[in-house]
Amino acid sequence: MKEGNQSHVTEFILLSFSNLREFQVYLFMISLVIYLIALMGNSLLVLVSSVDPALQTPMYYFLRSLSLMDIGCTTAIIPKMLTNFLSKNQNISFGGCAAQMYFSCFFGALEYWILTTMAYDRHAAICDPFRYSVIMNRELCLQLALASWLSGIPVATVQTTMMFTLPFCGPNVINHFFCDSPPLLELVCTDTFAFEVYDAIETVIILMLPFGFITVSCILILVTILKMYSAKGRCKAFSTCLAHLIVVSLFFEAASLTYFRVKSSCTPESKKQLSLSYTLFTPMLNPLIYSLKNQEVKGALKRILLNKDIFPGSGKL
Repeated sequence: MKEGNQSHVTEFILLSFSNLREFQVYLFMISLVIYLIALMGNSLLVLVSSVDPALQTPMYYFLRSLSLMDIGCTTAIIPKMLTNFLSKNQNISFGGCAAQMYFSCFFGALEYWILTTMAYDRHAAICDPFRYSVIMNRELCLQLALASWLSGIPVATVQTTMMFTLPFCGPNVINHFFCDSPPLLELVCTDTFAFEVYDAIETVIILMLPFGFITVSCILILVTILKMYSAKGRCKAFSTCLAHLIVVSLFFEAASLTYFRVKSSCTPESKKQLSLSYTLFTPMLNPLIYSLKNQEVKGALKRILLNKDIFPGSGKL
């Protein structure tokens, strides 16, 4: 049990990257550029996949959800971090901290399950292509997407409620760039065993179960690809899964290292870097990874740009 004074915390101070004080302006500029790229890339992917008739497939239906999630996650965290780079006042209110934690938990849980549904979609497309349209029908896609979005509500509600009903007696300095449960837990001045047990169970369910399902799907996909007689077919099947494998690897590796690393081997600065990778860099890379070598997306973007009804005067590129 931690000792604290008798005063109650009404606001917190986010240290962010204060150890790099002389580089704050440069960090602000770099982070702002990456944030804008992430917003524009994901917004463009949502627009293209929503407007073009050729992209009205389950894969792009889930990809739209992933892009919307990336927009929400970065917007919940990054603007405050950008403000702290240039401001001497790095305070965040008690309610603001709770809101930031709620939405980061909500969108984090959502991403795990969206990536899982996308893995299931790729598994059905490659392992059972003749029944794919029957398996991934419109009703099932809607149910999977809705379940993914709703999964974030109980996770965020329970975790945020449990955390912010615990007493914070001071100090109120959070050694992080946003209100996350591990650094906040260090400021609690009472026994946190119950929360830690819940957090461990939640992490296994929200992080490890999706990762296990995705791993099994990838193994089954790999086995199916290796059984294909055509080298061209193997290459095409593998290319359809490569982007998803890269995104899953980036996100789950950063998240698992953040929440499962042994405390003695993980410094606050390394936690910040890992958190930054999946709250800023991954949302920027996702639309690039899914679109860079995707001829369907490139073709859809070209058709939109050539459509005079959408962009008057853009008949020629």
